[in-house]
Amino acid sequence: MTVMQDSPISFPGLFGDWQFTASSVAFRIGEKPIYWYGIILGLGVLLGLWLCTRQAKNYGLKEDNVLDMVLWGVPLGILGARTYYVLFYLDLFRNESGSLDWSRVVAIWDGGGAIYGTVIACIILAIVYSHAKKLKLGALTDLCVLGLLVGQLVGRWGNFMNREAFGAVTTLPWRMRLWTSATRYIEVHPTFLYESLWNLAGLLLILFIISKGRRFDGENTWFYFLWYGLGRSWIEGLRTDSLYLFDWELFGEPIRVSQALSMVLVLVSAFMLFYNIHIKKRSAEDLLVNQLARVSAAPAAESGEAPAETGTAEEDSYQPREEEPACSGETETEEADHGSDH
Repeated sequence: MTVMQDSPISFPGLFGDWQFTASSVAFRIGEKPIYWYGIILGLGVLLGLWLCTRQAKNYGLKEDNVLDMVLWGVPLGILGARTYYVLFYLDLFRNESGSLDWSRVVAIWDGGGAIYGTVIACIILAIVYSHAKKLKLGALTDLCVLGLLVGQLVGRWGNFMNREAFGAVTTLPWRMRLWTSATRYIEVHPTFLYESLWNLAGLLLILFIISKGRRFDGENTWFYFLWYGLGRSWIEGLRTDSLYLFDWELFGEPIRVSQALSMVLVLVSAFMLFYNIHIKKRSAEDLLVNQLARVSAAPAAESGEAPAETGTAEEDSYQPREEEPACSGETETEEADHGSDH
């Protein structure tokens, strides 16, 4: 279903005849259009960076760790999103002979990306970075998912500006009206809004509930996958632009890639949370931030001075004492579009 990219957007069940008429192009540099989509994504990255730098000390990390992850994560995230999209829409990038048209494959400015590709790329980066810097993977990903949620909830408004990533036809009061021609319109689920609000709720839950009672490094991460997977599996079923798993079917229906992956993530995350909390009975004492606090407090206790406050990882100078658990070698967890963002 194709809509006019700069057509008016309205919510007739909520706001009557009022229409949003802004173009998807923010401004032009010469003949080159600069889209709101890219600007909004950039804003999401900046807000996520700001939040993570403010929260880093609560996870035993430093602001430098956050900056490193952003500098590597942004380009790798874009590459991951594009790779994921191309793999599942491969026929769109073939020549008549069947060979790949690499000029179209790399033309990311023409649109085409998927958020799960970004998530996968960022997980790989976190694994490599935590190993190189001798940090706990779970502590790093627990912080990263905060920035990821901010980027997702803000970035979905780029889909709104592009008139894309919407759902099936509906008559619900909050339906969104989009125009397919000068005389025809459709009224659909505003799935971009559903996902943005779902991500906002997940962010608030982690910030004010989950992170306050963390029992192991990686708990935020597994909760993120559980929460996002539940929401995405529902929202994906409403969308009309899903990526499909080749021509595979289940119960006579084509398999939506993101929906299937979301369901797998829900099951794995639920198991990992149950395993660590109820079977292994993890304790907050083993959190990286608490290990570092004990190391910082030990010299002060020996000298009779008040312990200095600590909250950041000193990976260059910190060496675990023999009687204390090493905070660098073991991880508590293994994992932690201008185009349509799937």
